[in-house]
Amino acid sequence: MRVRMKVTVSGTRDGEPWPEKGGDVDLPDNEAKQLIAGGLAAEPDDKPEIEEATAPPAETSTPSGRKPAAKPTK
Repeated sequence: MRVRMKVTVSGTRDGEPWPEKGGDVDLPDNEAKQLIAGGLAAEPDDKPEIEEATAPPAETSTPSGRKPAAKPTK
């Protein structure tokens, strides 16, 4: 059964390194199902893995956690 890795696993399997996160690997059905059940792999959907989007930058704040006061306009 072919699975897509959801994490990077260190070490080797049968003398070969595990694929990186997002990589596919063929495994015996029982081993593939265990990895899927453990959240380490998923059945590939024939779409490349997309990196999670990063959050937009936080608003600037002062060390106290409050936003700086707006400058008065004249």
